[in-house]
Amino acid sequence: MAQEKARRADAKVARVPKVPLDGAHHGDIRGAFGTIGEHDPAGARSWRRRLLALAVIIGPGLIVMVGDNDAGGVSTYAAAGQNYGTSLLWTLLLLIPVLIVNQEMVARLGAVSGVGHGRLIFERFGKIWGRFAVSDLFVLNFLTIATEFIGISLGAQYFGVPAWVAVPLAGLVLVGITVTGRFETWERLMFVLLFGNLLCIPLMLLSHPTLGPVVQHFVVPGVEGGFKSDGVLLIVAIVGTTVTPWQLFFQQSNVVDKRITPRWIPYERADTVIGTMVVVMGATAIMVGTAFAFSRTGGGVGNPNAFTNAYDLANSLKAHAGPAVGAIFSILLIDASVVGASAVTLCTSYAFGDTFGIRNSLHRSWREAKSFYATFTAIVTLAAVFVLIPGVPLGLVTTAVQALAGVMLPSACLFLLFLCNDREVLGPWVNRPWFNLLAALILGFLLVLSVSLVVSTILPGIDVARLLVVLVAVMIVGLAVAIVINVRARRAMPPDPRLDEDRETWRMPSLALLNQPGKSRGRLLALCAVRGYAIVAMVSLLVKTIVASHGGH
Repeated sequence: MAQEKARRADAKVARVPKVPLDGAHHGDIRGAFGTIGEHDPAGARSWRRRLLALAVIIGPGLIVMVGDNDAGGVSTYAAAGQNYGTSLLWTLLLLIPVLIVNQEMVARLGAVSGVGHGRLIFERFGKIWGRFAVSDLFVLNFLTIATEFIGISLGAQYFGVPAWVAVPLAGLVLVGITVTGRFETWERLMFVLLFGNLLCIPLMLLSHPTLGPVVQHFVVPGVEGGFKSDGVLLIVAIVGTTVTPWQLFFQQSNVVDKRITPRWIPYERADTVIGTMVVVMGATAIMVGTAFAFSRTGGGVGNPNAFTNAYDLANSLKAHAGPAVGAIFSILLIDASVVGASAVTLCTSYAFGDTFGIRNSLHRSWREAKSFYATFTAIVTLAAVFVLIPGVPLGLVTTAVQALAGVMLPSACLFLLFLCNDREVLGPWVNRPWFNLLAALILGFLLVLSVSLVVSTILPGIDVARLLVVLVAVMIVGLAVAIVINVRARRAMPPDPRLDEDRETWRMPSLALLNQPGKSRGRLLALCAVRGYAIVAMVSLLVKTIVASHGGH
């Protein structure tokens, strides 16, 4: 028996991983504001040294969050303010724990495993599920990058610059930022662009908001005009533009590329929390600014079809609040689009490298990682060409893509939740029971919003408010059943010595050495159910978009 076990262990060691690790992912942490040695201890530190360490670590969490206030985000928040005033602010408050929990999990996965999100899905769920996850990501990311170029073209149009000039120029800027061959240079250039997000503050202040409606709608859920199909669509779009699948893939791969290890996880958590606060404050400023620009009471225009696209909105802001507000909004839109395009395209290139086994690190030069940078350049080029096709309904495409992200997010979150309970991958870093409960609540919340959109699309006359009540009740029952099953499963599991090991030094062994996950009917059923639902939801969303493009409701 002992000889057989040894033979199997030797076979695992000899097995060549399907996707080789990139050696550039190991070494000193090089950030925009300094360097931390590979073996620099993270133990007892003065507050000054902790702040300096945070300054070096900060980046993946902040960039992924601010990058999410992209063209789709700016347009969606502005549409919410213009169409529904400040009545949808409560959705942003609820999204704070959603963002922190989801992104903390992927940051932890990246630091402990040392491999990208796409690769982990392939290795722990198999080729079929890996292809599903990555193909969804590629399609959604391409459409998302297209919306970034739509934002650039609409913002430039306000200043009289034609799309055929603005879009190619932005593409050159994106490629130039990325192919430097130095991670820290890329991060510094990204931070320069991130400062453009601060334009949302004067945008809000120049609209002269009053505090009362803002506070009220932050704490009292509701939708101006009632929970109707169009309002629910916009709520799902807000969720889809604030919490997106590409964020999960990007931050994990960026944490790996920055060489962050488990002992720096507390700093990366702080990075994620800071980024969350920044993105929510930015979204709030845009929504409040547009709401009060059209109505000093914060009530919006009260017309669910008022928003067409960001260019028309900028001109409306100019007419209602002055030329400065229209210009600020347009510059904010361009800057946000460039940041978003850079992050989403890089995410796609990371995932492409994970899937096809190519070097995928910003530490490498063009000569060392030609396929990685060529993929980035090709995606930018194709998305730019798509946007320049005459007759594309730009505003509608932007809003529809954000809703599509909201529909596809639950399946991405389910993969994430399973990975963060995989003891082979995370060892002592697996989710605690209370954290699993919180993550399950978030997954249920996302499913409730998504299902309400699908049902209201198929049955436009349904009472969406009552539907939400029913769905929440079903979610609570489902969570209760899941908790009981989970508690019983945990009690039946033998003690795992890895859970007691030192968390700072524990890292996932080579993928070739990991035991494959045991077959679980419950896991398979959950994955199939969410996948089947995603297909139905995407078809219904396509129908909704086509109807809206022909002037329907």
